[in-house]
Amino acid sequence: MAASAREELAALAAIFCGPGEWEVLSHSETDGTVFRILTEAQGLTDMDVPLELVFHLPVSYPSCLPGISVHSERLTRAQRAAVREKLLEQARSLLSEPMVHQLVLWVQQNLRHILTQPGLGGGPGEGPSEAPSGTGNEGLWLTLLHLDHMRAKTKYVKTVRQWASALGLTGQLMFMGKVILILLQGHRDDIKEYLVLQKTSRVDVDSSGQKCKEKMVSVLFETKVQPGDTRFQAFEVKEFSSLDALQKEFETAGLQTLFYEFVPGLVK
Repeated sequence: MAASAREELAALAAIFCGPGEWEVLSHSETDGTVFRILTEAQGLTDMDVPLELVFHLPVSYPSCLPGISVHSERLTRAQRAAVREKLLEQARSLLSEPMVHQLVLWVQQNLRHILTQPGLGGGPGEGPSEAPSGTGNEGLWLTLLHLDHMRAKTKYVKTVRQWASALGLTGQLMFMGKVILILLQGHRDDIKEYLVLQKTSRVDVDSSGQKCKEKMVSVLFETKVQPGDTRFQAFEVKEFSSLDALQKEFETAGLQTLFYEFVPGLVK
């Protein structure tokens, strides 16, 4: 990572020093740095809208664009997508110079204007055409992942929790003997972004103790959440002592068919 980018990270940590305003989610010399910033910006109703901005700075940044995700319980999915697109447009005009703080200031000053675009269903709390993030099942997907192993378990679990929180995903990380499963529920683009982080970050260690990327994660199943399906309220980590106990967990969530189709074959 360029010296200017390292200096920018230090400056950002100093600027966003309030409780919960700044958190580094992952960092490596080969994959770059992922962090989130919590801030607020004025919406259409003159009320402050909380924003969670997740940035991924690749090792070649600022010579390339940062990855950007936008999350807010007060914005619809269409509104969040519009904010993200405008941020990327602004980032293109700042290419090859540290830009994160400028992007945060820009969205603070321009959120109200972005939300006036046609087709975004009005402002927060004004009856948007799409259910806000975190309410209802519209637009939600459920994905079941299988991890082959997890050597650096404590760090790995902490990182998975951080990613799920940053991306607004709920579900479970489940351990049963050597079986490791991750149930993710959220918007499809957020789940896809989680998979990018999972596959490109050095989240585990290899047999020699060196940091390594997760090459043995597989997507077992994904489907759109239907009305009446279980809505997970948080992301939890659970340990199960037996296959029966794991089965009961799936049954409680109304996912018994998913269990019978995929899980027994993973038990060696």
